[in-house]
Amino acid sequence: MFDHCLYFNTTALARIVEREWNAAYRPFDLTAPQGFVLRTVLRRPGLLSSEVADVFGIARPTATRLLDALLSKQLIERRPSADDGREWNIFPTAAGLALDVPINAVSAEVAQRLRAQVGDDRFDGSIAALRGIRESIR
Repeated sequence: MFDHCLYFNTTALARIVEREWNAAYRPFDLTAPQGFVLRTVLRRPGLLSSEVADVFGIARPTATRLLDALLSKQLIERRPSADDGREWNIFPTAAGLALDVPINAVSAEVAQRLRAQVGDDRFDGSIAALRGIRESIR
């Protein structure tokens, strides 16, 4: 019925993939979005809170809620931005840094499992196509 509908197919795929990532991050007491934000902060310490929203293509209030959750788990800390008094730089705490290796190892396992299920060419092609579509309709 909706075989050619971008919304239906991407949303259905997103639900399946989100279940996989939620299961992977559950041992860390994180949701999939929290896990990805933490991984981003670990890779880019000092990231501005507004940049988190931009990286994920989400609204700033949504990014703030994700950061608040990580803050309450004591995995990140906010520091006032020297460049803009309205902004905060985000840094991992010692507890956040301690998750760097294990959370990235679990992430690699999920990605490898999904890649194996889908096939290398289809996986890579799908990622490239979805990224292109996302950039085209922003």
